[in-house]
Amino acid sequence: MLGYLEYRVVHEEPGVAGFSNGGVDLWLMAADAPHDTAGFHRKRPGLNHVAFRVDDRADVDRFHREFLEPRGLPTLYGTPRDFPEYAPGYYAVFFEDPERIKLEVVHLPPRR
Repeated sequence: MLGYLEYRVVHEEPGVAGFSNGGVDLWLMAADAPHDTAGFHRKRPGLNHVAFRVDDRADVDRFHREFLEPRGLPTLYGTPRDFPEYAPGYYAVFFEDPERIKLEVVHLPPRR
């Protein structure tokens, strides 16, 4: 997914991976025991979900059509769709990674 969103690998070793799109960096690290057995749940303290902002709402639809659908990855909440309750023009697709971390690709127009 990160490659599709134009992130590139900037660091890789066992248990650690770093990615960058030139403006935002994302680092993923394996947890050490005993923390590796607790399991993830987005309603516990800590990470809830990760959103990746795109420039245009058509990019959200393209991501759904070209990345999620070919891989058979189901979406959450009937997305992609508008979420006016979040902000005017908020348009997103939500899905989960294999660990059930909620991910989002979102277009949010700039405020005027």
